[in-house]
Amino acid sequence: MTVAGTLGYEKAIDSFIKNSLALDFAEINQDFLPFLPSIPSRVLDIGAGVGQNSAALANLGYDVVATEPLEVFRQLAKEHYLGIKVNWLNDSLPKLENVSVDLVPFSFVLLDGVWHHLDYQERRESIRKLSEIMLKDGILAVSLRNGPAGAGKHVFPTTNEELIGYGNEYGFEVRLNMTNQPSKMPNKEHVIWSRVVLQKL
Repeated sequence: MTVAGTLGYEKAIDSFIKNSLALDFAEINQDFLPFLPSIPSRVLDIGAGVGQNSAALANLGYDVVATEPLEVFRQLAKEHYLGIKVNWLNDSLPKLENVSVDLVPFSFVLLDGVWHHLDYQERRESIRKLSEIMLKDGILAVSLRNGPAGAGKHVFPTTNEELIGYGNEYGFEVRLNMTNQPSKMPNKEHVIWSRVVLQKL
């Protein structure tokens, strides 16, 4: 079954891959770096795309599980980062059906460029699910996109307040709340990002 959030990417595979592989993990995720857990901790990269964040986390010494529902991206990640220890799974929010019990709980969960592909009900369900698979004091790091649709066509507006509200509902407390950050991708001057870090209580 096609995951709605992947719609549109099949028409922009080459450009998405090129742009994603050119991104620097430390630069893109600089606001999240202070919240990374001690090594070796188990971390989850949801909507991993072509795997650049997952590979970077694995190279830092983390035990990484990466979920990506689009097969072409997942396969490229496996091949491009051959030899880097990442558990690549075909899975997606809000259900995460293939993240089995022997892989949880997680100390750190990254959602980079995923949240805007979920509708409002899926977002609440996602936070509920994440609350079940994260350790106490675990960190959830989320980037939120607003602006014209890019490759993905199944998109919804995002707000930090909505995410923080769902977090409060399911036992998370806000640790970082940043808004109005420009895109670091080329030709995306009308795209604005926000970043939120939640900690499970």
